[in-house]
Amino acid sequence: MSLYSRLHRPELTASLALGDAAFDALLTDPPRVFRAGTAIVAQGERHDYVYRLRTGWVARIRELTDGRSQYLLVFLPGDIFGVKSMFVLHQPDAVVALSDVTVDRVEYQRLKAAFDGNPDLATRCAWQITEEERRLHNWVVSLGQGSAEERIAYVLREFSERLAGSDPGGKSVREFAMPLTQEQLGNVLGLTPVHVNRVLRRLRQEEIVSVRNRMVRIVNPEALERIARPLQDAPVEPREAEVAEVAG
Repeated sequence: MSLYSRLHRPELTASLALGDAAFDALLTDPPRVFRAGTAIVAQGERHDYVYRLRTGWVARIRELTDGRSQYLLVFLPGDIFGVKSMFVLHQPDAVVALSDVTVDRVEYQRLKAAFDGNPDLATRCAWQITEEERRLHNWVVSLGQGSAEERIAYVLREFSERLAGSDPGGKSVREFAMPLTQEQLGNVLGLTPVHVNRVLRRLRQEEIVSVRNRMVRIVNPEALERIARPLQDAPVEPREAEVAEVAG
């Protein structure tokens, strides 16, 4: 599970880990595989399952009646998605596999019964919903106030950070596979594919980040951080003088 240590309350860490284990204990069915482009959850239809993503990338998408679409959230390995199935009868959005994915699932009534009796599991599910809300708030700020360069820098940095959290000690977060096409990345960020291409080309020429053949390579993480900083919601670490003043 990927945690944002600068944001979440550290006293919840143990409870979140116990909640993760309790969720895993409910996953008795064999893992399910979905091919890229497959809808795991259909928009507008009744759905009775909650999922954990084992491998691959998944997106929550809102399709408009005229064919336009908006990518609302991107889920990465370790994320739980579809938690709202415990609370709503029909799903307002589709959940679609961006790559070939492997997922575990649990029927919502079984999860709800465990949720009611296990405070750690309830905390884990609530944390997932809170994290989704946080990411949605960031998208709103990005779409409303961010430049194209800031938006792209922010999302690439976020993917890198989340992947590092889901695979501690694994491959370098400076390089990772990203199944999103430039058109899909544009749908995430409210940009045209042409605009996405132009910004990525400039970032590559400036030796900040390279995106080729759906592989992301962060060349200059400090520069990427500097561009993305206005859109970040993580608090700035206090300076020593400020800490001393508060302590005094």
